[in-house]
Amino acid sequence: MLLVLVVAQLVLPGIATQDLRDRLAKSGRVLEVKISAFPAIQLLWNQADHVVVRMDSYTSHPSHLSSLLDQASGVGTLDASANRLQAGLLVLHSASLRKRGDDVTGVATVTGADVQAALPIVSGVSLVGSSGGQVTLQGTATALGLSATIQVIVSAQNGNLVVAPNLPFGGLATITLFSNPHLAVHSVSGQPAPGGFTVTATGRLQ
Repeated sequence: MLLVLVVAQLVLPGIATQDLRDRLAKSGRVLEVKISAFPAIQLLWNQADHVVVRMDSYTSHPSHLSSLLDQASGVGTLDASANRLQAGLLVLHSASLRKRGDDVTGVATVTGADVQAALPIVSGVSLVGSSGGQVTLQGTATALGLSATIQVIVSAQNGNLVVAPNLPFGGLATITLFSNPHLAVHSVSGQPAPGGFTVTATGRLQ
């Protein structure tokens, strides 16, 4: 039995690392993958002590990204990053995900050019405020030859990340940006960045 455990400790982390690398390579360019677990046999139940993932680029459907978040529940600590991440219409830069126990923190930079590429009717998007666990953005919307300056509030509601116009009764036009039954978003904050802004969201696995 001792021999089996020793062999498992030597072999299983390498197998798990290569398997994860192969799966991630289908969605982008992988720079680094590290998996550590003691005892390593816990890897057979999709559990690990620490996982590091660094990617140059990652492109996938939002549902696939949610599936990866679900699998992260069995990891004690996780440090994942991507220089360029696209899971839907919007491209994120310098994106990172940090997990410690059940607490999760995500950080990403968004440029005005990428917002306009995702929503062609909106231009000049900038961060105008960040307080109370929410972020206020401002931009110019153009439609049918008419232009108007609008503000929207990005916030956490009922565990979801949502956006709504900063207007009386604007909540009636709320749009869900991110929702996962296993991850409750608690707050969001932002700060200016060259050409755009950086957003930080915190949440907890449940």
